[in-house]
Amino acid sequence: MKYLLITIICCISIVACQQPNSKKSVASNNDSSYTITGKIDGIDSGWVYLMNRQAGEKPDSAMVSNGTFTFKGKAATPQYCYLGIPNNGNKEYRLGFFIDNGKINITGKKDSVSDALITGSATQDEYKSYIASRKPINEEEEKLSKLYELASAKKDTHLTDSLEKVFDILGKKEKTFIQDYAKQHPSSYVAALQVYQNFSYNPAVGQLDSIYNSFDTLIQNSYYGNKIKTVLDIAKKTDIGKAAPEFAQNDANGKPIALSSLKGKYVLVDFWASWCGPCRAENPNVVKAFQKYHAKGFDILGVSLDEKKDKWQEAIKKDNLNWNQVSDLQGWKNSVAELYGIQGIPMNFLLDKDGKIVGKGLRGDDLEKKLDELMK
Repeated sequence: MKYLLITIICCISIVACQQPNSKKSVASNNDSSYTITGKIDGIDSGWVYLMNRQAGEKPDSAMVSNGTFTFKGKAATPQYCYLGIPNNGNKEYRLGFFIDNGKINITGKKDSVSDALITGSATQDEYKSYIASRKPINEEEEKLSKLYELASAKKDTHLTDSLEKVFDILGKKEKTFIQDYAKQHPSSYVAALQVYQNFSYNPAVGQLDSIYNSFDTLIQNSYYGNKIKTVLDIAKKTDIGKAAPEFAQNDANGKPIALSSLKGKYVLVDFWASWCGPCRAENPNVVKAFQKYHAKGFDILGVSLDEKKDKWQEAIKKDNLNWNQVSDLQGWKNSVAELYGIQGIPMNFLLDKDGKIVGKGLRGDDLEKKLDELMK
């Protein structure tokens, strides 16, 4: 649930756009070049950045002169990107939006850049309409988030537990909304982005497969269509009932530990990291399950997405994670995380004594309930 809360907050901060429900791409013009001209009140000089993962990992930069800046590039199809505005060493201001070929204009204020007016992109127009259509859900999420923060500050666990159940219900409502939108707009780049952002963490294979197959070929072959397909392909291999993919990775002493070495026990493959707040909040539940069931044949293999060994080891000690832990210290590029298609943490997979997956994404009381069921 803590992961869901962070996901909700992230989604609220994103902006939206509209593309007609057509078999043709908006960017069907032979000229795939675009020009973005911006003027953001509050920045008269310096640099701004354009992060467009579809064009590569390295962000583009533009100098601000007299309050204005310009980016030029090519977008054969609509692309989602972020405008980054430095904030004197603090967290930068960010604006997410779609670009098409042609001339795009951005006007707004630095301290409210998410409300900036963007014109010249048909896909951005659709995105804006989409966000407006889901306003009731966003408002519910915002109210719940504020209540949750207050309850957490007061350490009112009864209220936070109740709110988490409401969040789960609202999360399902949100996914239904996105699924319906995607199926009603099979040629929408906006829909593809929303599906990827909201269905990649612990996906329900049947549901995601149905959504993906409802997209036009154009969208299936798009940047986010391919991302969804990758998530789906891995999810099919790590779904309940499948044999867990074998792996071996080193512990803190450089000793390789293979998953298969734990066969014959119920095993939780637990993906986490020392820097992940929701993971650290979940760890007491995992510790409790370990203490209760370890003597009965339950074990855990932790896979950390850390990059710094000292932070990883410090968290293990502080959280009393007294089971095998491995990591290649490559962060999100951890080879086991990639093998299991990890899109967010905390995430876990529960295996039976034969190494088959019998549960996944088990958090809070769900892990204990599942172990109770298996060990009757």
